[in-house]
Amino acid sequence: MSRMSRPNEAEVEWKPRTTLGMMVASGKINSMEQIFENGMRIQESEIVKHLLPDIKTQVVSVEIVQKQTDAGELTRFNALVAIGNESGWFGIGKGKASQMRNAIDKATNASYLNVIPVKLGCGSWECRCHQAHSVPFKVQGRGGSVKIELIPGPRGLGIVAGENIRNLLKLAGLKDCWSRSYGSTNTMSSTAKAIFNALRSTFVTG
Repeated sequence: MSRMSRPNEAEVEWKPRTTLGMMVASGKINSMEQIFENGMRIQESEIVKHLLPDIKTQVVSVEIVQKQTDAGELTRFNALVAIGNESGWFGIGKGKASQMRNAIDKATNASYLNVIPVKLGCGSWECRCHQAHSVPFKVQGRGGSVKIELIPGPRGLGIVAGENIRNLLKLAGLKDCWSRSYGSTNTMSSTAKAIFNALRSTFVTG
């Protein structure tokens, strides 16, 4: 299941509850870069929405989990949501609830709190255009039994990956890259985590 949407639909007035939120609302902090450079922790999704107004959300998957109890069969939904501004910011989140909509809302909120910066660049020896269209060097990430490798690609290549992986990489801002995947990539929770860890490596490694 995949759905793209923009946040701020029927947006309510934000009333900051944390010190960081108050600093953002008052204009003392006006970029996500400031937050990460100072090692601050984001505890309100509205902070990301405020600083990245063009961020998009994508429902990656929704699974139905049924459990037999003394009272009968209990049905719950597990949702996985990804966010990104298609320009260097990316996050994923999970949510569980008895109603699908609530599970998606919880997952969306979690994805905002898990947002990370993605370093974009041109690490392909075939290109060297010095523009931010790919990964700056080869990175890899693991999630469960899934391993993802992202390899710099020249401009015009596109994202060489399956549709699910390609959609997530586009959210992060990649336009061109090669990818290799190992394990059961149909398990989207593990695949999304592997992609998240690979993209995070662009800053951790670099």
